[in-house]
Amino acid sequence: MALTKKGKYWYGDNTDDLKTEMLRYSKQNTYQAALFAQSICACGSTHFKLETDDDEGAAKRICVKCDAVVLMGDSAEYAADANFDNHECLCDGVAFELLSGLAVYENTNDARWYYIGCRCPACNLVGVYADWKCEAGDATEFLEKV
Repeated sequence: MALTKKGKYWYGDNTDDLKTEMLRYSKQNTYQAALFAQSICACGSTHFKLETDDDEGAAKRICVKCDAVVLMGDSAEYAADANFDNHECLCDGVAFELLSGLAVYENTNDARWYYIGCRCPACNLVGVYADWKCEAGDATEFLEKV
């Protein structure tokens, strides 16, 4: 299945489909994502629970296989003040494949806007579940921590 729209939601069966949806979403948001990185746990799993605080600009992922918790990107700087909320899919699933996307300032590699895309492996729903302004400096270093 390629990226498919059903009602107002998009569905896809891989991270390429998720990336396509993130590009569409970020373009509408004015700051188009240019760099992407998939979350992969040290144990090899690609399925995570996601918790975010959009006000603080912080996110953490919890591996569904080994329970490892990782503060994503520069979230360690903001986690102390964050009130993390769990994300859940329309199908009530709580495990997602995660793809981080960054928009950068023109002619630089400096992070400007952070997007967290999710694909539910239970129903294939894809979408951007969180996004915020991000002044984290070097985008490559930022994406190494997602």
